Amino acid sequence: MTRGEIAKIFLSPPYITGASAIPDLPLEADDLEFKVELLQVIQVRDMVGDGRLIKRRLRDGKGEFPVDCPLQDSVLRIHYKGILPDDGGKVFCDTRVDNDGEPLEFGSGEGRVPEGLEMCVKLMLPGELALVSSVSGFAYDKFPRPDGVPDGANVQWEVELLSFEAVKDWTGMNFKQIMDDVEKIKGTGNRLFKESKFDLAKAKYEKNLLNLNVAACHQKLGDPSKSIEWCNKVLEGNPHHVKALYRRGVAYTARGDFEEAHSDFETMKRIDKSSEQDANAAIIKLQKKKQDAEAKARKQFKGLFDKKPGEISSVSSTDVKPDGPEETVHPETKPPEDLPEVEEQTLHPGKFWRLFNSGTSFFKNIARKGCAIL
Repeated sequence: MTRGEIAKIFLSPPYITGASAIPDLPLEADDLEFKVELLQVIQVRDMVGDGRLIKRRLRDGKGEFPVDCPLQDSVLRIHYKGILPDDGGKVFCDTRVDNDGEPLEFGSGEGRVPEGLEMCVKLMLPGELALVSSVSGFAYDKFPRPDGVPDGANVQWEVELLSFEAVKDWTGMNFKQIMDDVEKIKGTGNRLFKESKFDLAKAKYEKNLLNLNVAACHQKLGDPSKSIEWCNKVLEGNPHHVKALYRRGVAYTARGDFEEAHSDFETMKRIDKSSEQDANAAIIKLQKKKQDAEAKARKQFKGLFDKKPGEISSVSSTDVKPDGPEETVHPETKPPEDLPEVEEQTLHPGKFWRLFNSGTSFFKNIARKGCAIL
């Protein structure tokens, strides 16, 4: 049904069942007829699919969903009231009171409001009023906490989207205006990076095609393979780009591709003598990580090659430890750059091919001594 529609609904057994909303329903009837009018549709949206962030529409806005929503980066104007539902509905902020009645104006995608609030506002229509219910993880765990909001507190925001203005593209801008906008976006990305909001920073860098900074974000997000892809984009255009070689070498090291990483660091030194200190420091860390990986391989497969033919199936499950996180490697020495350098990621010992790759020399030595496995 659509809003305002009036319809007749006919029911017959076995569809005549008990209903708390209609307590006097004659369950023994042979058939029933209902006249129904749909007065209002209240939209309730589970934003992440597990109940941690719920948006409930209290008043409709103007326009058509979702084409008239601020899905792209925009300047938003909202009024909101912050509520602690587990503390008797205590109000901890209200822009209509605390901000001299002035609405809050902010740019989306800039980390200026809690993540859960922004996610929901981007799916609102102008004039819409909504109630957002959020666990602490989408509220103030990673955002400056207002006075009166305890650690780990669930919150609600009653928010009204007054208006929004989409960010202008570069059509019709002159060169200076474009470059000014580029610097502004880059500056926002750098701020977000320093605040550890790497997903938001990555979006800003991608808009300006700052490929090395995108690579740094992927590295911080624990995806060295993506970091390598973005470094390759730079090196395809300039194979002698020292920062790209360094960053790719760091990503190769994090992924366990030690030979490729060593090659990148050596290439750095050949291209730019001033980068030797950074490259040598990275090589030392690479060698330490490689030794740790080989030691882990020895420990993980201890006793495996001491078995006689036919005994391989008797290896105890305790001889091979289950997958688990390994200690985090210390951050790389920062190369000269205006953006914080990526840190190395942990090596996951459950990825057997990486262990075999890093422990090649170990297994070669065993092969020379001779062993038989059936």
